[in-house]
Amino acid sequence: MNYSYKGKILISTPDSSGDIFSRSVVLITEHNENGAFGLILNKKNLNMSSRLLDIFGFPVELYEGGPMENDKVFFILKGQKITPNYSEINDDFYLTEDIDAVVTSIVESRISINDIKVFSGYSGWGAMQLESELQNKMWTIVDVYNLDYTMPNDQNLWKKIMQNLGGEFLLWANAPENVNLN
Repeated sequence: MNYSYKGKILISTPDSSGDIFSRSVVLITEHNENGAFGLILNKKNLNMSSRLLDIFGFPVELYEGGPMENDKVFFILKGQKITPNYSEINDDFYLTEDIDAVVTSIVESRISINDIKVFSGYSGWGAMQLESELQNKMWTIVDVYNLDYTMPNDQNLWKKIMQNLGGEFLLWANAPENVNLN
């Protein structure tokens, strides 16, 4: 492997599979010869989000990070580092699993809930699996600048990025979710 997609965005190609990756926007946070790790930025889990409201007493949106290890929680944070256990995404954002540090920092008002995005599970690829999926045109790699990874996002994010890519992507952006209905 001679190239890393760390920090890049994957945009799923429209298909009729209907799985979690359908119309997904995935941030790749790690990519090396052993595989890739990412989080889906635009799949809210409304049921779990309402349950977290009941637990914490304030709204917390939970996103499906991917189909792997849904019992694990991951956080993308913006700004200051609150734990030594993190992986840098870029100069402004980092990833952590340190739930104690995150909750303590929120309770102590050291960080704002608006500077955090919470994920259940992750998206993972084995060695050369992502490269194979890219060759098979299951994904498009996009350099997205100035995207706030902690902003609330839904399916409009996928459509907006597709529209910005133009050309054939514009056609996909306007296609119905079930392309068999087209």
